[in-house]
Amino acid sequence: MRPRLAPHVVVHEPAEAGTPWIVQAGQKYLRVGADMGRLLEALDGERDHEGLARRLGAPWTASDVEKAVAQLQRTRLLDDGSEHRPKGTWFKYVPPMTLQFTVLKPQWLLDRMMPLIGRLATPAGAVAAAVLALGGVIALALQTPALARSLGEPLPIAILFAVTAATFATTGLHELGHGAALAYYGGRPSRMGFMLFYMTPAFFCDVSDGWRLPRREQRTRIALAGIVVQLVVGGTAAVSALVVGRAGGASTLYDAMVVFAVSTYVSGVLNLVPFVKFDGYLALMSHLDISHLRDRAMTDARRAVARVLFGGTYARELPRLPWAVPFGLVCMVFPLYLVGVAATLWADILQSLGVLGTVLVVAAVCYLLYRLGLGARRLLEEARRAGARPWRTGVVSVLIAAAVIALTAFVKVPYTVVGGFVRDGDRIELVLAETSDVDVIGKGTEVRLQRRGVVLRTDVGTGVVTDGTPRSGTAPLSAFLPVREVDDLPMPVVSFPLRAEEAPSENYGMAYVEVGSRPVGEWLFLTYVAPTWR
Repeated sequence: MRPRLAPHVVVHEPAEAGTPWIVQAGQKYLRVGADMGRLLEALDGERDHEGLARRLGAPWTASDVEKAVAQLQRTRLLDDGSEHRPKGTWFKYVPPMTLQFTVLKPQWLLDRMMPLIGRLATPAGAVAAAVLALGGVIALALQTPALARSLGEPLPIAILFAVTAATFATTGLHELGHGAALAYYGGRPSRMGFMLFYMTPAFFCDVSDGWRLPRREQRTRIALAGIVVQLVVGGTAAVSALVVGRAGGASTLYDAMVVFAVSTYVSGVLNLVPFVKFDGYLALMSHLDISHLRDRAMTDARRAVARVLFGGTYARELPRLPWAVPFGLVCMVFPLYLVGVAATLWADILQSLGVLGTVLVVAAVCYLLYRLGLGARRLLEEARRAGARPWRTGVVSVLIAAAVIALTAFVKVPYTVVGGFVRDGDRIELVLAETSDVDVIGKGTEVRLQRRGVVLRTDVGTGVVTDGTPRSGTAPLSAFLPVREVDDLPMPVVSFPLRAEEAPSENYGMAYVEVGSRPVGEWLFLTYVAPTWR
C-alpha cells in the first residue's frame, strides 16, 4: 500500500518555531505534532509503509506508519481513489441550531480596505476606539432620566423597525471586524453571509483560517475585534444622542438613538460571556490555546456529576485546568439562564399575541426540554462507559425522577394571565388574546395596568372586572407590544369591562391578572400547553 494525501488536503508547516503543524481539509483545520506533520508531507503515493519509515527516520517504524495511516484513513485525509467533490459553501448547518447562508467571499473587499485597516490597527486607533467606547458609557450616564423614559415607553413601529435594521447592520460590521483583523495578520476569511442563530437572524464571517496564525494573541485579537466594533458603534450612538438631546430635547429620533446605543452595548457585553459560544469564549479558547475548550470542560463537568451520582472511574479531558469542572458546569447551566432572562422579558408579550406567540413559546420550551433530555442521556452514557453499577444508576435515576415529580406536584408558583388594556375616554377594557385562559376571569377580578417599553415597565393603574362575561372584538397591537402608531393593525381579542381603581393616562398598555398560585406542573400545562387548543 502506497498512501497518498487526498487532493483537498493541504499541510501547512509551522509559521514559527514551537507552533503546531496545521492540516487543512476544506473548511476544517486540524492541529498536529511535528512527527505527524512530517508523515503527512511524505504521503505522496510513491512509498509503502517501510519506505515511509526509512524516509522519516527515528522514532518511526513501519508498524507506527501503518497505525498512523489507518488513523488518517478513518479521518478521510487520504486519497481513496474516489473523486472528491468539494462541498458547496453556500449553506452550512452548525449544530445544535445554527443555519449559515454564504453571501460573498470577503477577501476581495478586505484587500481594498487594507490601507484603512492598517491605519486603524495602530496605537492611535486603539486609543480612539477606547475613548469612543468609554465616552459612550459616560454619555449614557449623563442622560439617566431621559434614558429611563426612552427605554420605558412604547416606540413608533417605524422607529422600532429602524432600530432593528441598524442593529442588524451593526452585526454585519461586527463580523467584518473579525475578517479585517484576520486579514491584517495575513489570514484569509473564507465566507461571509447571514445566519439563523437559534432562529435569530444575524451575520457571520468564517475566520477558521486564523488557526494557521503562529501566535495565540493574534487569534485572541481576532476573536475580540467584533466586540470592539460594537462598542465603538454603541459609543458613537450614545455620544450622538447626548448632542441631539441637548440641542433639541426629547424626540423620536433621540429615543431611537438611545435605544440603539443601549442595545448595542448590551449585545457587546453579552458577547464577552465565555460560557456560550460567543466571542468571549473564542477569545478565552485562543488565549489558552486549547481547542474545543467548552466541550471538553463540559465533558469533565458531566463526568464529575456522574461520578458523584452513579460512581465509576472517569478520565479527565483537561487535567491541567483545575477550574475546568466548575467552568463546564456553568457552561451547561448558563444557556438555561439566558432562556430564563429572555422569557422574563418577552414570554408574556408573545403569549398575549395569540396563536403565533403561543407557537413560538411552545417551540422554545420543546427545544429546552430536548436539550435537557439530551443532557440526561449523555450523563447516563458517561456512567455506563465508566463502569457504574447498573443498580446504583437505576436507583439514583428513580430518585431524581421522583424528586422532579414531587417538585411539579407540590411546589406552587404564581399564575398570571397576560393581556392588554384599552382606554376610550372614561371606558376601560381588559383585552386578552383568544388563546388566553378566560375561565379564571370573573366579576371582581383585580387587574394591574402597565406601560411597557422596549426594556422597562411601569405600573400606571389598577382596575377591577365589572362583568365576567367575555365579549369578542378587536384591539390595536399597541395593547400587547411596546409600539405605538399601529391603530390600523387590530387583532382579535376577548374583552372584559373594567372599573378603574387608579385610572391610567395611557390609551393602551399591558395588563396582568394575578389569579393565585398553581403547582408547577399545572402552571406549565396552563401556560405552555393549554393555549395551543383554546
